[in-house]
Amino acid sequence: MDLYTKVAFQNARSLTNAYSSSFSLSSRLFSKEIRHHIYAIYGLARIADEIVDTYREGNAERKLNDLEVETYHAIEDGYSTNLIVHAFAYTAQFCDMPKDIVQAFFTSMRMDLKPQNYTKELYQKYIYGSAEVIGLMCLRVFCEGDVATYKELAPGAQKLGSAYQKVNFLRDISADYKELGRLYFPGLSYGKFSETTKLKLIEEITDEFNEADIAIQQLPKNGRAAVTASYIYYRTLLNKLETASVADIKNTRIRINNAKKLAILAYVYVKSKLGLV
Repeated sequence: MDLYTKVAFQNARSLTNAYSSSFSLSSRLFSKEIRHHIYAIYGLARIADEIVDTYREGNAERKLNDLEVETYHAIEDGYSTNLIVHAFAYTAQFCDMPKDIVQAFFTSMRMDLKPQNYTKELYQKYIYGSAEVIGLMCLRVFCEGDVATYKELAPGAQKLGSAYQKVNFLRDISADYKELGRLYFPGLSYGKFSETTKLKLIEEITDEFNEADIAIQQLPKNGRAAVTASYIYYRTLLNKLETASVADIKNTRIRINNAKKLAILAYVYVKSKLGLV
């Protein structure tokens, strides 16, 4: 790996550490051989999120289009002047990432540029491109060219990505609606969001977690511990959302405190060293 590419991955790691304390902590459990690739995937997703969520000074759609085109060119050329895109392109080449999952990601990001009236079909399309394909990208890295294992575990990776995204939607329902004008759950009115609705959503997410759990146990060792830690974190967060009132969910951001995050990390680390993960 040349110096420029090393610096690109260092930037992806810095971006990850700055934006997500929970992901940054769990990422330390990835094997050092693949960790930088996961930072690159997170980095590109973070830039796209920033464009659609916070860029208000100009034409966000043009910025997102430019990022998408630059990403495709970088994957083809193996080079970009954007360090995060350069790192992602290196990762995409490393794991022979299918172009269609990158395209699906940008399609979902583009859906966030304008208010959407989410039908069930549109919701599933958004979930696939914004979350399930992130799971597939990471799985490509874990499998390191083992196509058979990738195909076997892909459905579980998609379920896990979907469950994570739906937990985020539930936790951030108030901020998404009030600050960004978004309400992702189809057929749901913010004013009529109730305890019954919440529990129905949690049941749906729990089913996806249970399906994903089987695949997590079969992941290659290079990624299994880190994914297990993030899985425990999100299930803990889901449990907190289940016990929280609808009013609390609407008025406060339900969180896992840092002490609990560290406890989860330590628990999984010890289990991995004992060969139990």
